[in-house]
Amino acid sequence: MFRHLLKPIWRRKSRNLMLSLEILLAFVVVFAVSAAGARYYQLYHLPIGFDPAGLWSVQMQQTSQGGPKNDPQFYDQLRRSLLDLPEVEKVSFASFPLYDNSTWRGDMYRPEGGASVESDFVQASDTYFETLGMQLAEGRWFNASDEGAAEQPVVINRRLADALFPGRSAVGQLISDGPPSGKDRTMMRVTGVVEAFRNHGEFMPPVNFTIKRFSPLSSMRGAETVVLKVRPGTSRAFESRLSERMKLVRNDWSYRISPVLDMRTTMLHDSVIPLVILGVIAAFLLLMVGFGLFGVLWQSTTRRIPEIGLRRAIGATAGGIYRQIIVEQLLLTGLAIAVGLVLLVQLPITGVFGENLSWPLFLAAALVSLTVMSLVSVLCALYPAWRASRMSPTEALHYE
Repeated sequence: MFRHLLKPIWRRKSRNLMLSLEILLAFVVVFAVSAAGARYYQLYHLPIGFDPAGLWSVQMQQTSQGGPKNDPQFYDQLRRSLLDLPEVEKVSFASFPLYDNSTWRGDMYRPEGGASVESDFVQASDTYFETLGMQLAEGRWFNASDEGAAEQPVVINRRLADALFPGRSAVGQLISDGPPSGKDRTMMRVTGVVEAFRNHGEFMPPVNFTIKRFSPLSSMRGAETVVLKVRPGTSRAFESRLSERMKLVRNDWSYRISPVLDMRTTMLHDSVIPLVILGVIAAFLLLMVGFGLFGVLWQSTTRRIPEIGLRRAIGATAGGIYRQIIVEQLLLTGLAIAVGLVLLVQLPITGVFGENLSWPLFLAAALVSLTVMSLVSVLCALYPAWRASRMSPTEALHYE
């Protein structure tokens, strides 16, 4: 049966070639949108490792360059002053805020050598974990007892722990930010492991992560961000009181204050914009392809009126003509999609996009794209097929 249906397609191969290329291009674009959407959905449902509810962020911006200097008296005074506010439950400090595009990245090494592992970093105070509501998987959080230790205490995520110490616990292990032969490397000891930490939010791909300890007594550089845990029901009017309290401690700096949930909304919106733009482009492309398919099928059925009349004269039913045209169009679409899949399947095989296009994401995107293109093809073929099936044998055989 399929061989019989493929013959008319092959006889019109010159006209079908450009149509197949349009279908192939539309399939690739729909696949890209589907894969990106599936990846966004997957990332959104992965744990981020903290609870943004009730958190406020204050970015301290000084007039001079080079960032704030580490002043123990300033940080202690600021912490005490903020805790005096009735709305504030916890205060912590960090090198940069949550839901921000700031990234600090470097390589991590085992002291005994081996390949380096890339990791993101953030420096945070002892109360950072409690303020963010983070959950510990192994070990302990760093604290004041680590002050003056020979190795800098750090907390890492499970991904980095498995990369550096596969098959064994990372708690208590030594790591460094330079190769064993390096002179300026900093030795660090892992005090704890968290399952996940994605400080950029729900659409941040999982990465290796290291949280270093910020100490007002011993850190070389000051922290630029204050993270506050406030009481439930705190309104935006708290922002003005918080700004006044910050300026009482130091009025020669500027402060950018925002609830973390507002920063989350902005980050999610900015992250989705590229996908929306790609979706709009795909929709316009599908619309153009649909118009092209409809026009070509209309012209094709018009040219095939004598053939249709002959089939009707020898006993073909109107339903048979209708189904033939629909199936022919689906076969043409299927051939174009098959070529597209042969090309696209190389992406997960070679791993060029890594986790952003794993096999489950590839299969989901392929299924969605196949369904969309098949639906577009059937919708475009419905009216031309109905028009051809309604033609009487006498009218078709006398058509010129």
